[in-house]
Amino acid sequence: MSDTTRRALRLLTLLQARPVWTGQSLADELGVTTRSLRRDIERLRDLGYPVLSEKGHGGGYQLGAGQRLPPLLLEADEAVAVGVGLRLAAASGITGLDEVAVRSLAHLEQLVHQSIKDQIATVGAAVDVVLTGVPPVQLETLLVLAQGVRGQVQLRLDYVARDGAATRRRVEPYRVLSMGRNWYLFAWDLDRDDWRTFRLDRIESARVTTFRYTARPTPDIQEHLRQAVSQGARTTRVRVRFLASREEVVAVIPAEVGTLEAEGPGSCVLTTFTEEFDWVAFRLVSLPMPVQVLEPPELVAAMSAMSERLTRTVERSR
Repeated sequence: MSDTTRRALRLLTLLQARPVWTGQSLADELGVTTRSLRRDIERLRDLGYPVLSEKGHGGGYQLGAGQRLPPLLLEADEAVAVGVGLRLAAASGITGLDEVAVRSLAHLEQLVHQSIKDQIATVGAAVDVVLTGVPPVQLETLLVLAQGVRGQVQLRLDYVARDGAATRRRVEPYRVLSMGRNWYLFAWDLDRDDWRTFRLDRIESARVTTFRYTARPTPDIQEHLRQAVSQGARTTRVRVRFLASREEVVAVIPAEVGTLEAEGPGSCVLTTFTEEFDWVAFRLVSLPMPVQVLEPPELVAAMSAMSERLTRTVERSR
């Protein structure tokens, strides 16, 4: 990037940071003369940025509201990063966001240099996102939740519980998170006086209230979500020791499965909840590292029965 372009970006940042700047103040911030500043101002105007000026006491330079979107001053890697992000957004599973992302990508391609446009197109042609069984989330719902989080205001939710019951919840929203195939809201449930996680695809409607709240001390939000997702309606705790580093296990076990804690450089313990011991046994024996079941005995029995079936299969296959 040339010094002139860097100075233009710096000038844009300054103009957006304050309603009005005097010419001398801007020149001092940029380390240039007022004559060079005037040339930079004209360069921004040529690019389509509405830089207004007013002489006299109280006057100066200010960035007006443009009537059209000016060209983007992005490096090639920055523009490609935005393009890839928009393609991922188009496949996020959020209803309505796909069309917005596609339109934004089309606008981006109109605003960048042809060489950068070619790089975006190259990445787009090579990269795709395959979604399987992702529950749809309404963009309007996501925006309401984000508004509640940012403004620290209570929300009213019409929510379908895990058992299918329709409920109404009063919550203080703290974070919207994506884990695995689902989106979640982490919030303080005012009626249950406790932290709760809500799946966004089960929120039938969300409304912002006028009641503000004071932020409470929160637990580790991501860890709380992992535990809530891994337990769900399941009640039997499972603890398994892997004779491998935590980094090795993380590479083959999704975060939403449960809580993984390192015991040392060569072992870690997974805690999760289940009622489907045969399925957990199948998953464990398919992993490429040694495993020790700490609890419950039902899982050991399921793995023993699976071992016997596998042994008989091997004997019949010889």
